[in-house]
Amino acid sequence: MLYNVAMEDLLRLSLCELTGTLRSRRASPLELMQVVLDRIEQTHADLNAFVALRDREQLLAEARAAEERIGRGEARPLEGIPLGVKDLENAAGLPNTEGSRIHRGRISDHDDTQVERIKRAGAIVVGKTNAPEFGYTAITKNRVYGVTRSPWNLEHTPGGSSGGSAAALAACVCPLVTASDGGGSIRIPVSFVGAFGLKPSFGRVARGPFQRWSYGDTAVSGPLTKTVEDAALQLDQVVGPSSLDPNSLPHPGISYAQALAEPLPAGCRFAFSPDLGYAVVQSDVAAAAEEAAGVFEKLGHRLERVRGGPPRLGQEWGLLGAFELAAELHRYLPDREDEFGRTFIQGVNAGFQMTPQLWGRMAEQREQVNRWCAEIFGEYDFLLTPTVPYDPPPAKGPFPSETEGRRQHASGVASFTIPFNLSWHPAATVRVGLSRRGLPMGLQIVGPRHRDDLVLRAALAFQRERPWSAQWPTHWEALG
Repeated sequence: MLYNVAMEDLLRLSLCELTGTLRSRRASPLELMQVVLDRIEQTHADLNAFVALRDREQLLAEARAAEERIGRGEARPLEGIPLGVKDLENAAGLPNTEGSRIHRGRISDHDDTQVERIKRAGAIVVGKTNAPEFGYTAITKNRVYGVTRSPWNLEHTPGGSSGGSAAALAACVCPLVTASDGGGSIRIPVSFVGAFGLKPSFGRVARGPFQRWSYGDTAVSGPLTKTVEDAALQLDQVVGPSSLDPNSLPHPGISYAQALAEPLPAGCRFAFSPDLGYAVVQSDVAAAAEEAAGVFEKLGHRLERVRGGPPRLGQEWGLLGAFELAAELHRYLPDREDEFGRTFIQGVNAGFQMTPQLWGRMAEQREQVNRWCAEIFGEYDFLLTPTVPYDPPPAKGPFPSETEGRRQHASGVASFTIPFNLSWHPAATVRVGLSRRGLPMGLQIVGPRHRDDLVLRAALAFQRERPWSAQWPTHWEALG
């Protein structure tokens, strides 16, 4: 046996580095699983990233089986890699509470499509990562499992709704996690923890199976990883149609990992918007995003600052989500209303205010977003913006009501992310440095619909100029 990688270094590796390390037998899946389980235990009191685990002995047995497959030369792409599944998704045999007391004790009897495909590629589901109640907010806390904290600073949130996954990845607790994004739930936590994330084109990653047809059509599943290459590797395992997801796209016909071998075409046209015409942005975040956008100009591409933006639809997006949640949860109301979080149930009850007039007005405004995007991508290849307009809020909230003396919008945290859930464009986030308070900041890279490969290639070009993947917050001072 050739195992010679220090165990404390294993979890610092990127996913691509780790799969190579296991395949070359410089470390074993069994050792990796033991390190992950120990790390979960060591960090749980501080981070609360994982909230449910499978049986340890069963996990070690599956890791031994992965080791045997590697030894026989039968390794799959993600053979032996521990996987954390967001607690808004199904993983057979594990709880799926969706962060709500209403579903406490509910155990999944099947895997969602993304989980099934990642497992088929060789990954081993370890447990569930925390999420806000029904993914409703960008702060990860709920009345079932409590508050999840950022490893960069335990006083702050890692974002949401993929906050548990983001904290686990950034703290080098687990090398592979699932995530989803209905209004920024990959990109916001990615920005807050300094990782990489991609909200793919709508339908690129098959979702479901569902209990009911969704008319909101804004949510996608996608990678939340340490590097761009890791995201491409993960995407390659999960893309392609599913008969259970009517919105799933055909297979793109390419490998995203192989697409990264091709450089970004010369002379690409980048638009940069500091505020989309309405966002209230923290000054150091704004400066860092603009400076980061200049990286592409230094690489020989064209960069132009654009004014204005799409309609600000944070309130309308929220009403759409509330309406869908009200349709799902109305049977529990009002008798069990006290089992829900107070802010959450206020939002759900707002969904009962939906009318044909509001629905029609929202549809008209969404079409305005679509036309604005059509104009942008008719003239430019990419759009760059900050990802989140301010530092991560406190771990328990609230969101700021103002930023540097300027009134902040109620949906301000998602000012830059919501438009591209509504428009279905792929959008990635890369780390651009640390704010004055020592917290990560992100740059959003948006590309044309269905050109997830181009967005990944642009992100990789940035990563090579401004690498971030060696710096992760693995140690911190516990709260007093």
